[in-house]
Amino acid sequence: MKIYRRYLAREVSGAILLVLVAFLALFGFFDMINEVKNVGSIASYQLHHAVAFVALRLPGRVYELMPVAVLIGTLYALSTLARHSEITVLRASGMSTKKLLSILLAVAAVFALVTFVIGEVVAPPAERFAQQLKLQGKGKAVARELRSGLWVRDERSFINVHTVLPDTRLKGVRIYDFDQNARLRSVTEAEEGVYVPPASWRLSGVVRTNISEDRAELVRMPDMEWRSALNPDILSVLMVSPERMSLLHLSAYTRHLSENKQKTQRYDIAMWKKVVYPLATLVMVALALPFGYTHNRVSGVSLKIFAGVMIGVLFHMLNGLFSNLGAINSWSPFISAIAPSAIFMLAAVGLIGWFERR
Repeated sequence: MKIYRRYLAREVSGAILLVLVAFLALFGFFDMINEVKNVGSIASYQLHHAVAFVALRLPGRVYELMPVAVLIGTLYALSTLARHSEITVLRASGMSTKKLLSILLAVAAVFALVTFVIGEVVAPPAERFAQQLKLQGKGKAVARELRSGLWVRDERSFINVHTVLPDTRLKGVRIYDFDQNARLRSVTEAEEGVYVPPASWRLSGVVRTNISEDRAELVRMPDMEWRSALNPDILSVLMVSPERMSLLHLSAYTRHLSENKQKTQRYDIAMWKKVVYPLATLVMVALALPFGYTHNRVSGVSLKIFAGVMIGVLFHMLNGLFSNLGAINSWSPFISAIAPSAIFMLAAVGLIGWFERR
C-alpha cells in the first residue's frame, strides 16, 4: 500500500475510534445516571448491578453509534487535512476523487464488518444477559405484554404464561387446546414449567380439564410432559428488542410467527435492517467526502462537526421513522430498511458531483 493510503487510512480510523469512544463515554454516563436512580429502591439492586448492566449494554451502543461515529470521525479527519492543505497537495499530486473515495470506502468496509460482527455475535447475548441481570437484581420477572401475561399461539393451542423468569422458567401456565373445528377440547393449568431439550417442557402442579360435548372431566397430575414449539429462544425476545436480536433468532421467531399465521412485519423489517445497517458506514464516508474539499480555519472545522452531529441525528431518526411507517402501512420490509441509507447515498452522490463541477 502506498504511503499516502496508509496515512489517510490511519488518520481517518483514528478519528473514528476517538469519536466512538467519546460517544460511548457520553451514552454510558447517561445510562449510568438512569440506572443509579434505581439503586436502593429495591434492596437487592445494588450499585454493582447498575455498573454491570451499563457495561453489558455497551456492545449494543457500539452497534447503534458506529455509522454516526464513522460520519463525524471522517468529517473531522478530512476537515483537519483540508485545513492543513494536505488534501490540496494530494489532489495536486494526481489523486482523483475516485481514489480518495476508494480509500475511505476501504476504511469504512472494515468498520462495517466490525459492526456486523458486533450486531450478530456480541450485542445480542450481552443485551439478553444485561436484562436478565437487571431482573434478577430487582427480584422481578420478565415484563408482561398484557395484564394477564404473555399470550402465544402454537398451531391449535393458545398458551397463556403469567410470568417468565429470567432463567426462562414459566410460572402460571395455561394451555387452551382447540380441535380442528375451533371447539375447546381442554384447558391445562400448571404452577410451573421447566424446558427439557430438545422440544418439550416439564409441567408441575398440573390440573387439566377435558371438555367433551356433554361433560367436563377434571384430572390432577403432579407433573406432565408438554411438547410445544415454544422454547427459550422464542421467550428471549421478551427481553431483547427486535433491533438488538441476531439474524438467527429473528429468523427463528419470524418462522414461528408465520407458521402460526401471525404478523411478522416488524421482525421482517428488523431482519433487513440487520443486513443493511452495517453498510451505512459506507454511505457515511461518501457523505463526508465533499467536506474534505473545503478550506476552513478552526471555526470551520467546528461547524462541520456540528453539521455531522445533526446529520447523524437525522439518520438515526429516519431509521426509526421508516421502520415504524413500514410496520404501520405494511410497506416492503426491504424498502423500509434501506430507505434512509438510500436517501443519504443520493445526497452524497449529489454533493460529490456538485463539488466536482466547481
